Amino acid sequence: MVRRTLEAIPLLLLISIILFVILSNAPGGPLGPYLQNPHITPADIARLRHNFGLDRPIWYRYAVWLGHVVTGDFGYSTSNAEPVLNALLERLPATLELMGVSLVLSMTIGIAAGIFSAVRPYSFADYFITTFAFFGQSMPVFWFALMLQLAFAVHGIPLPFGYQIQLPSAGLASSDTFDLGDRIAHLVLPTIVLALLQLALFSRFTRSSMLEVMKSDYIRTAAAKGLSSGTIIMKHGLKNALIPVVTVIALSLPTILGGAIVTEKIFAWPGMGRLFLNALDNSDIALLMGYLVMIAVLVVFSNLLADIAYAWLDPRVKYD
Repeated sequence: MVRRTLEAIPLLLLISIILFVILSNAPGGPLGPYLQNPHITPADIARLRHNFGLDRPIWYRYAVWLGHVVTGDFGYSTSNAEPVLNALLERLPATLELMGVSLVLSMTIGIAAGIFSAVRPYSFADYFITTFAFFGQSMPVFWFALMLQLAFAVHGIPLPFGYQIQLPSAGLASSDTFDLGDRIAHLVLPTIVLALLQLALFSRFTRSSMLEVMKSDYIRTAAAKGLSSGTIIMKHGLKNALIPVVTVIALSLPTILGGAIVTEKIFAWPGMGRLFLNALDNSDIALLMGYLVMIAVLVVFSNLLADIAYAWLDPRVKYD
């Protein structure tokens, strides 16, 4: 695993180079906010280019940026008027909270639904779960989020005896005072939106993998020995079926992050996705660069965790 970790360093360097080149050549570039001023003169632009170091070769600018990053300095955010690292770290817990809860929810329900479908293939329950999975994979995130807001936040869902389900439509909490119930209520709708796509994906892959594993010879041997169906499924079948599912879970993190950008915007969730859109609107290159590099680190780290899970699920997998 040490070698795998060391291999991630040049990969992250390559990713940072590509991102730096793309953002440096984006329309407007770092001077985008200043170019919107109709009174700016060519002399002002030349002075700004010199102050930002844009008159230097791009390789030199990247080397300067990398040298600062090594010391923990990701630059200064023009849209938030604070250091980039501070802006990201302030909003990282909210994004991790939303991502973590939605990932746990989608994994728990998705894998359980996939196992149930595989154990009872071509039954009514299997067809129902399959239909729901197709619904989840094809549902646009922004539309589903707006429909949930309309149903649960605007109109509310009536219940017997005059009760009604009314959930918050935006924000992290109703006040600065910590209230666990209020925090959970604000988390419900964005979590459902973000978990729906992954839930459908995990259930389909788990079903397919479990169906293949249940046809194996060692499963038939375990059944011939008189083991209970629960033991066969959970102890012998699921552990081997989860190997390809682990890959899907690790590779789904970029999808969750992409969905979090839209979800955080619609639900006014104070996380990194909303910060990214704000930086994009204001051509805040330093903040965009810091955000994308941090996401790249999270994705590479998730793949390393997937490698560790491989070795635990299948001892035959070795990483020298």
